Formats: sequence, structure tokens, C-alpha cells
Amino acid sequence: MPRHAREVPPPLELMCLRALWSLEEGNVRAVQQVVAQSRPLAYTTIMTVLDRLVRKGMLARRKVGRAFVYAPTSSRDAMRRAAVRELLEGYFDGSEEELIRFLRGEGQPAAARRDSGERIDTVLL
Repeated sequence: MPRHAREVPPPLELMCLRALWSLEEGNVRAVQQVVAQSRPLAYTTIMTVLDRLVRKGMLARRKVGRAFVYAPTSSRDAMRRAAVRELLEGYFDGSEEELIRFLRGEGQPAAARRDSGERIDTVLL
């Protein structure tokens, strides 16, 4: 069975996308500087990741002088919607109601709800 491409990028690609969402557009060095605040990576690593995102259609690229300038092709909100859709399909059989029930803790035994939430509050007090 052939696999289809995920709409949600893996963590390293997502870091570069986040950098570009904050910059709106930028070259490899600009993206590297933003990413380096949380994870220092080599220039060539960032360049490879940005190239991969261009091939996937998640970034647009244009030549400015000797460098490429990259810009996201979709918004952060569009990526969030894709991630939630993937979560729904993968874990909740596409049911928004099941996700909401899960987030509310409904359908769990009372002991499981108590252990997951109240215990943490008690420890912090």
C-alpha cells in the first residue's frame, strides 16, 4: 500500500517553518539564526531542510542576488488545521466529538480522572 505524504511536517521542518512564519520571508542565514535560539544547527542542515520544504510545496523560493529567499506557502493556522485533522483521523476515527470527550476526560473511570489531574494539583500545593 503506497504511503501518502503527511501534511504535517516532522519537527525539524516545523522549526524552520515557525522561523519563517515569524520572519515572513528570509534566507538560510536568517532562518538559522531564529532556529539557533532553541537548537543550534549547521547552515547546511538548514539549507537542506528548506530545500526539502520547497520540494514538498510548503515553501516558495526566489533568487535575490546570490542567495535564495524563502517564504511559507501556507499559514500557521492552515498547518494547525492539518495537524488536528491528522490527529482526528489517526486517533479518533475522524470524530470531533470523541476528541472533545477525551479532552474533557469523559468516558474514563473516575479513578483515572482523579489520578491524572487532581494528583498533580495536590503535589504542587
